[in-house]
Amino acid sequence: MNPRVLGLLFAAVCMGAPSLGLGQSNPVTALNTSPIGKIVTAIGFVRVEHPPDVVVQANLPPGGVGQAKIGDLIFRGDMIETGPDGGLGITFADGTAFNVSKNARMEVNEFVYDPNGHSNSVLFKLTIGTFTFIAGNIAKTGDMKADTPVGVVGIRGTAPRVEILEDGSVKFSTLVEEK
Repeated sequence: MNPRVLGLLFAAVCMGAPSLGLGQSNPVTALNTSPIGKIVTAIGFVRVEHPPDVVVQANLPPGGVGQAKIGDLIFRGDMIETGPDGGLGITFADGTAFNVSKNARMEVNEFVYDPNGHSNSVLFKLTIGTFTFIAGNIAKTGDMKADTPVGVVGIRGTAPRVEILEDGSVKFSTLVEEK
């Protein structure tokens, strides 16, 4: 075998080849550079803070603080925050539709999705605010969880509403889905 090819193969094995699944990443070997969702609605103040390993080209106003807008991409590890007049809708790669109310904060801690796989997983950390969402394929083919101040909730293909109050208490309900 050509020594140059052998060297490249050795480097790929030692360093780990990046995952090819949409939104999937190995935290040790690959950067979180694959988008996992997109903003489909945005009103008022909405801020999305990307993790340090995600570089997004943007035209920011003077001062460097930018407003999230429709079409902006969401990445694993993003911190999402809305202001007193804010609201946000996100569609994720697995079809999950997520709505975030005013004065809310959440983080997308984990997102692994392979449309042909059965080991998919997502973990949303919900800190404060009201969140409603319709679970997508991950809930049906893997493990979808919402981490709240009082515990972790497993989602199995439904439409939950989670309200986290300023005192840390949590109200959880399931929205009625009509066929």
